[in-house]
Amino acid sequence: MFTTAFIAILVVMFVLLLRVALGPTIFDRILAINTFGTAIVLLIALFGFLTARPDFLDIALLYALINFISTIAVLKLFRHDSLGKSVDE
Repeated sequence: MFTTAFIAILVVMFVLLLRVALGPTIFDRILAINTFGTAIVLLIALFGFLTARPDFLDIALLYALINFISTIAVLKLFRHDSLGKSVDE
């Protein structure tokens, strides 16, 4: 059962990599990268469950937070052409 879930997540990750390479707009590519990060979180959590090590769930949650913050930062960068106000303003 877990092997099937692991293989299914890997197939989804491959499809997401194709979406990153072939996405029509930059926002589609960013969404695919964000979803790829979510799939990595699922793989880390599944691996932690399979090895009976609950500390992997903490690592998965940390990775999910980093994934979310970096996605917001990249979207802001593409929308406003900067991540913050410059000193000149």
